[in-house]
Amino acid sequence: MNRKESVGDVVELTWFKSTYSDSSNPSDCVEVAMTPAVVHVRDSKDTWRPCLALAPTSWADFVAFAGRN
Repeated sequence: MNRKESVGDVVELTWFKSTYSDSSNPSDCVEVAMTPAVVHVRDSKDTWRPCLALAPTSWADFVAFAGRN
């Protein structure tokens, strides 16, 4: 699922969930929105709360680590 939201008046983020998300409980997941400089990560149940902002290299390292474990 993709959702677009504005952050201030500057950037429109397109949020998406992993295709590996459990479809039986669609709200039990994280959502990710990517820009060239930042990867935003948030809880899909609490989208109004602050999100994590990671450098793309940090996100890539995390995904590689998670894929191995």
